[in-house]
Amino acid sequence: MRVQKFAPMTKNFATFDCDAHVTEPPWLWDRAKDNLSRRELQALEETMWFDAESRQLIVNGKAGMGIGSQRIGGTPGMVNVLSLAGPGLKHDIQRTFNVRNVHPKTALTKEQAAYLDHRGSYEPKPRLRDMDIQGIDQVMIIPTDIDTYPWLQNDVGAKAICKAYNDWAYEYCQENPERLYFAALLPMQNPKFAVEELHRVAGRGCRVGLIRPIDAMGNYPIQPKYDPLWRAMEETGVVYGMHPFPAFGSLKPPGYTEQHSGAELIQWSMASAGLPHVFLTNVQNFQAEAALWVTMVLMSGFFERFPKLKAAVFEASSTWLSFLLDECDKTHRLYRNDRKRYPLKRMPSETFFEHCVTGFEGDEAPPSRLPEFYGDILAWSSDVYHHDGDDAWRAIETMRKSELPEAHQAKFLGDNARRLYNIKPPSTFIRDRVTEIERPDWWPTDEEVKRALEPESALRR
Repeated sequence: MRVQKFAPMTKNFATFDCDAHVTEPPWLWDRAKDNLSRRELQALEETMWFDAESRQLIVNGKAGMGIGSQRIGGTPGMVNVLSLAGPGLKHDIQRTFNVRNVHPKTALTKEQAAYLDHRGSYEPKPRLRDMDIQGIDQVMIIPTDIDTYPWLQNDVGAKAICKAYNDWAYEYCQENPERLYFAALLPMQNPKFAVEELHRVAGRGCRVGLIRPIDAMGNYPIQPKYDPLWRAMEETGVVYGMHPFPAFGSLKPPGYTEQHSGAELIQWSMASAGLPHVFLTNVQNFQAEAALWVTMVLMSGFFERFPKLKAAVFEASSTWLSFLLDECDKTHRLYRNDRKRYPLKRMPSETFFEHCVTGFEGDEAPPSRLPEFYGDILAWSSDVYHHDGDDAWRAIETMRKSELPEAHQAKFLGDNARRLYNIKPPSTFIRDRVTEIERPDWWPTDEEVKRALEPESALRR
């Protein structure tokens, strides 16, 4: 038995992870039949259904869709990047396992792959145990197949899958309602259905309604048809959760050319340029979609029409935000007399500071150097269990290196998110870091990790 060791650390505040993920498990569809009407179940089967026999997600009649959230349990020779980043699965360790998989003789066995497939991604008890090690006191869980839902073409089917997911997520969180919270899916295909589902989940204590920044078929948030939804959010206090995703348009109806997401255009540029990596799809497309949403809602007077609405910008980092808000303010000053523009009553940055928070990840250092700007608008997200996820201890390390005062650490790592969601701190919280994790004998040694980081180690021979 090997032991993975970590430096001792202590924290004096409760953390809140505002954006961590679950993977929608196969049984989400099995249990739906107990909670949906006959009409809804039929529409669900025709719209978005997991076929257990072939282990494929069927969307709008097309098999093999989505990004594989339902593939749980581990696959030989592979690491599941959607459920990988559990306790201690630092990026260097992940690299080592990927290097092993390059060569058949060292590739992960089924048992090893299953060990790395963290069940907390779809089961609450293991997640709570993982959170104890990761220094995460409370968490907002978010689904993984975010780009699939907006493209569902059957309104009733969209309503059904949102209801099925939200019911499953609600029950997941009942394992410990003081620590686990869920962001609800809303069927944006039909504003009336979205309002109904919002009121339903709000009645169950849900704090966030999850919405893509650039919805399918040109359904942007500033369109008048969604006004009843935003008013319902004001009435219920549910937060508008804006979560981007690298939307590549794989589910676009044939012949539809009216809309392209920033992520889709970036993907086309990568393909035509022949770039040999996916750096842009993992960074620029999230930021591109989020930046468009921020500009759209601030410069259109969206929050002036809905003054009680609150919003969270998820998983897009935050370093770009200071520049963007400066540009919005500058544009407002330059063109405030342009009759084509909406007559804003305040500077765009002031509006953002009053209505929004923005997420950031633990290895993102610049916000810690600008506490006077980010003080009340920053909320930490782990992105666990996705491969780029990490724990609260990593975020604290980054902040301490930047010499950020502990009062700001507490705000960034929990207080700002709880204020936005109107959630109380937990009755107790994790103070001390777990410094040792027992590992199986096949766990990488420090020497193997060092070799795996060499560029040539990933080349097939």
